[in-house]
Amino acid sequence: MGLVQHEGGPCGVLATIQAFVLKHLLFFPDELGKVVANMPQNLNSRRSKSQYVASNNFSAFTEDAKARALVKSMSEMLFLCGNNKRAVIATLSVISNGIEGSEGSSKDVIIAQALEGLSIESASDLQKVLRVDRYTSPTSAFKRLEAMIPIFQSRMGALLFLISALLSRGLDCVQADRDDPSQPLVTAPFGHASQEIVNLLLCGQAVPNVFDGRMDLGGGMFLKGISTSVEVGFLTLLESLNFCKVGQNLKCPRWPIWVVGSESHYTVLFALDTAVQDENELEERESQIRKAFDAQDQSGGGGFISVEAFHQVLRETSIRLPSEKLDSLCNSGFIVWSEFWQVILDLDNNLGGLKDSTGQMGRKIFDLYHFNGIAKSDLNGSQATAEGETPVQRPRLTKLRVSVPPRWTPEDFMADAAVAPGNAGSESSQKDAEVAKPEQPHQHAPLADCIRTRWPRAVCNWIGDPPSIV
Repeated sequence: MGLVQHEGGPCGVLATIQAFVLKHLLFFPDELGKVVANMPQNLNSRRSKSQYVASNNFSAFTEDAKARALVKSMSEMLFLCGNNKRAVIATLSVISNGIEGSEGSSKDVIIAQALEGLSIESASDLQKVLRVDRYTSPTSAFKRLEAMIPIFQSRMGALLFLISALLSRGLDCVQADRDDPSQPLVTAPFGHASQEIVNLLLCGQAVPNVFDGRMDLGGGMFLKGISTSVEVGFLTLLESLNFCKVGQNLKCPRWPIWVVGSESHYTVLFALDTAVQDENELEERESQIRKAFDAQDQSGGGGFISVEAFHQVLRETSIRLPSEKLDSLCNSGFIVWSEFWQVILDLDNNLGGLKDSTGQMGRKIFDLYHFNGIAKSDLNGSQATAEGETPVQRPRLTKLRVSVPPRWTPEDFMADAAVAPGNAGSESSQKDAEVAKPEQPHQHAPLADCIRTRWPRAVCNWIGDPPSIV
């Protein structure tokens, strides 16, 4: 069910396509037999996200279903880049002319022969062999992509799809989307996709940031982020390192699928049950307060706001702080999110806080799957040869059990809810400690840090080698 990456570089393109492929395979399997590549809004209207659990029988997908999911995903993404009005499909004239009308293995032979003699040393060399076709009909675009899929499965495929997406958006629009158009879209020296490319493929706009909306820097200057909700989302290890703040548009996509970014690679995280994104009472309140705070945060995700902005947050969220707590938070001239949040957690419900006497609010347990498409050696899948065993080169799929404990701080949880002084003998304190205690020792990997940016306090467990995001 996964796209295989054999060389470094194109993961930004492959991972985003993979995310859309999973959307179609998992949540719209009945649509795969239809020719028309439905627009995402049409697909969403036919299924309630909160009532669907996809099958975990990944090996049951037929080759035809996988091929159609790939073509539908590519078509959907290109129309997304073209404001759902157009799609531009870039192929190679030296190949596309030769394979039209040919069937099966003969296409592969034609492509192999053409690519063998193809040398592209510059942009002008590429322009000479580039064929560009424009479509306004999803049906026509689908049929063209279906006919040309062998080209996109060749070594030129990721580059051609990226060019298709850029042309579908329009090069002038791409440059207007960016904060600094002078920077390259593909970073040297290894050819990694920039955040603009990943955002273009996820939301249809080549904006460079992952926060919601725009950030006003004053003087008519703005930084551009994600302005709309998305079909599949994005999480990044850089947020766990406090280098950026991913907004709710990317963190909470329509379908529980996320592209995961590390310092040098992109992979995919997904769930089969759409209910993993449903918020309980506590999470809804947390989201409401956080959204109001972030709307006033002009620090670029630094997590602090002015006193004036803080009073606006309190009004919007109906939080009534006692005067001594209000003075304590405001005495430095700015309010830090982490300090404000600790006050909220200790504030009674009737004052707008989230103090929980049961110790159970916010508890969740669910499964996630992580797919790393880059082919790596798998000793468990070794193949016997005359010279001995040879490790199989293949992607990795890891199932994770994720537990979100009811305790609000990682320190409380890791301390097994240490009993507060003066309450050591109370029955309720002992009961709270039992509730907060993990069912099994948690495991750590950088992916777990990414997951915690979406589900704070989450701990993860898996069987076998830890999931890799590099």
